[in-house]
Amino acid sequence: MWLLRPDYDAHILHIKPAETRPELWRTVVALVAMTVMYILLSLFYQQAIFNLFAGASALTDTIEDGTSPLAVFVILFNFALISLSVALVVKMMHARGTSTLFGPAQLALSQFMRVTGALLVFMAAVAVLPPWGMGGILVPNLGVVLWLVLLPLGLVAVFVQISAEELLFRGYLQQQMAVRFRSPLIWMGVPSFLFAIGHYQPGAAGENAVLLVVWAGIFGLLMADLTARSGSLGPALAIHFINNVFALLVTSLPDTLGGLALYHTPFGLDDAEALRAWLPVDFVSILCMWLVARLALRR
Repeated sequence: MWLLRPDYDAHILHIKPAETRPELWRTVVALVAMTVMYILLSLFYQQAIFNLFAGASALTDTIEDGTSPLAVFVILFNFALISLSVALVVKMMHARGTSTLFGPAQLALSQFMRVTGALLVFMAAVAVLPPWGMGGILVPNLGVVLWLVLLPLGLVAVFVQISAEELLFRGYLQQQMAVRFRSPLIWMGVPSFLFAIGHYQPGAAGENAVLLVVWAGIFGLLMADLTARSGSLGPALAIHFINNVFALLVTSLPDTLGGLALYHTPFGLDDAEALRAWLPVDFVSILCMWLVARLALRR
C-alpha cells in the first residue's frame, strides 16, 4: 500500500545542505555547544523575567507548571533560545545558515500551508465526532473574550515552541545523521530517541512518565518519516503546530501548561488511570494526522 511504503527519494532535498562539513565529531561538539549555550541563555532569560515581574504572583506561583497565561507565555517563548542556540552553533560548526535546516524554503512553506489547511478540516471533523469531553465534562478555563484576546500571541508562542523542536530534531539532527548514515534506523531513530527522552517527566507524570516518552518517540518517528518523504520540515511543522495549538490553547491538562487553554480536561497529568485510557485515542489522532498530511502532499 502506497501510504505505508517508505519513499524517501525527496529526502536528498532536505539533507543536501549538510553535505558540507558533515563530520560526526562536528555534530557531537555542536550538540554539546547547543546545550551549554541554551542553559546559559535560559538562566539569563529567567533572571530577566523574574526581575521584570518581581512580586507578580501570577508568574511566581505558576511558573513551574504553567497554570497561568503569563507563565505559559514565559515557558513557550523560552524555546526561542533553543532556536537561537541551534542557529549560532550551526553557523559556527557547519558554516551554513538557519534556513538550510528547513529544506528548500519555497517547498517548506507550500507544504506547510497545504498540510495545515488539510489538518484544520480534519480537526473540525474530529470535533463533531465521538468521543466527546475527553472522558468527562470539560472544565471552562479562560473566558471566551480573554481567550480571543490572547489567542494571536498564543499562536505565535506555540509556533516558537514547535519550530525550535523541529529545527533541532528533524532539522539539524536528522540532516546530520542522514548525511553520515544510510539506515533510517539511525537518522530517524537517534533524533526521535533524544526527542522522546526530552519528554520524560517522572515528577509530573508519575507512573505514566514512560508511556509519555513512548508516545513522544512514536510522534518523533512519524515526523521524521514525513520529513524524509516530503523533503522539507513543512509538513512536520504543520502537524506539530496544529497538534499543540489544540493541546495547549483549546483543551489542555489543568496542571501542565494549561494557563492559555479555553477548556481543561476533567483529569490531570497525575491521574494515571484516566491519562492511560486517553493516550491510545491521542495516538490514533496523531496517526490520522500523519495520514492526512500524506494525502495532502499527494494532491
